[in-house]
Amino acid sequence: MPVLKNARHEKFAQALAKGMTADEAYVGAGFKPNRGNASTLKANQNISKRVEEITSRVAEKAEWSAADRLAALKMIFDASAKDDRRTAIAAIAEANKMQGSYAPVKREHSGPNGGPIEYANLTEEEIDARIAALAAGAGEDEPGAEA
Repeated sequence: MPVLKNARHEKFAQALAKGMTADEAYVGAGFKPNRGNASTLKANQNISKRVEEITSRVAEKAEWSAADRLAALKMIFDASAKDDRRTAIAAIAEANKMQGSYAPVKREHSGPNGGPIEYANLTEEEIDARIAALAAGAGEDEPGAEA
């Protein structure tokens, strides 16, 4: 179905396809708020067909498989291997990430010997200072903090 002739109806259909409620789409299309009219317009056959068409196009674009992405990265690698090694290396790195070659990074913060971080004997000011230091990234070098 082609674009709807009525511009406000088209805008309404596009808003529905984006996931807005009928009321939100109705007002967004330039109509005065009216729940009944929004519901009636949403039930209009031309509107529902247009929404279906828009959402199906979006779904088609999203159906780029992992194999398609890997093939595209291979084409990028092949095209840039001689002249632009950085791009070739980046394509390899992306393909490796897609294939799960990199283990997820786990960060764990602990106290001495892997135990809990002790705050029991600290004053409020000392706790605030440690929190501020950790937030600023300074806590990474403190004893007992692991990256």
